[in-house]
Amino acid sequence: MNPAELLRRSVIGVGPYVPGAGARELKARTGRTDLIRLNWNENLLGPLDGVLDALAASLPDEVWAYPEEAYEEFRHAVARWAGADPAQVIPGHGIQALTLSLVAALVEPGDRVVIPRPTYGLYASVCAVAGAEVIRVETDPDTLAFDLGALAREAREVDAKLVFVCDPNNPTGLRAGRRDWDAFVASLPDRCLAVVDEAYADYIEPSERIDRLSDIDAGRPVVVLRTFSKIFGLAGLRLGYLLVNESLAPHLHAVQEPFNVNSAALAAGLASLERVGQLPARRAQAARARARLIAPLIPAGIRTLGSNASFVLVQVGGDDVAVCETLAREGWLLRAGSEFGLPGFVRVTIGDEQLMERVGAALVAAVGARR
Repeated sequence: MNPAELLRRSVIGVGPYVPGAGARELKARTGRTDLIRLNWNENLLGPLDGVLDALAASLPDEVWAYPEEAYEEFRHAVARWAGADPAQVIPGHGIQALTLSLVAALVEPGDRVVIPRPTYGLYASVCAVAGAEVIRVETDPDTLAFDLGALAREAREVDAKLVFVCDPNNPTGLRAGRRDWDAFVASLPDRCLAVVDEAYADYIEPSERIDRLSDIDAGRPVVVLRTFSKIFGLAGLRLGYLLVNESLAPHLHAVQEPFNVNSAALAAGLASLERVGQLPARRAQAARARARLIAPLIPAGIRTLGSNASFVLVQVGGDDVAVCETLAREGWLLRAGSEFGLPGFVRVTIGDEQLMERVGAALVAAVGARR
């Protein structure tokens, strides 16, 4: 069999999404079995208190059946929390699966898609596989902030079908302002949809977030992706949802797998939504942890970006891969910026304050040694 004779031409050469080296690979390479994973933006705190007990209690009654009732219950629970109508909520097997569904429903070969760089790498690969022409718009080389005005101008120039915005952006942690966002949406070309990934938005105080549901309700060309992987600590269960205009929802359901979210994920999601009162404490803890990581870096002359997410981007200069290898041998698993187009940077997932203090000191030592 010759796969090239069977595959769609747009698939050839794209390759899989690569999240970076895993803990198992690095444990084998470094000989350490105590590596602390700070490279994939997992929540080291785990699920909210009480969620695992609620999940375990639900499984005997639910695993034998398709999750039809739990699916609807979850949609209504999300709608209540988000202030949406249940018809606007589309659950999915994580943001990755929901991105695939969006692209499957909307993108045809030859369509143009505008994506900033750097940002989460899956958007570009999924659109390329669908046969789209992917146009990248570089962020400001000094601040690394994406320019919403530049994204809209490029979308108009190429008559784009989709524009992807990750807010706060991964890997920088930077977020968009409300005024810039309003101008961006107003200046998009006809027949162009803004796809907004809000995976890290829960780390921003609710009063400071951009209310994109109001855009959706007003009929503006916006859809929103959200996840339970980050502040809720459920990455291993793969649970997320889309917020969309009701007119678009049936067409997205048409390309979704039936019952595509498993019973365990739905039960954990429901239990999490019953405990959202714990989120303010998690947001505050994340802010303290970011500050503890950054504190020793500033006097050492090591630049960091003002993150609004569960990670911090650190400019180590020089060989970022070598810095990550040095820290891996000491037990810290970080993400090299070279893997996502930012050589000289490393991305550090935050954990508890004491852990971040130790990581900050290790970074100062590693960067100082290389200098």
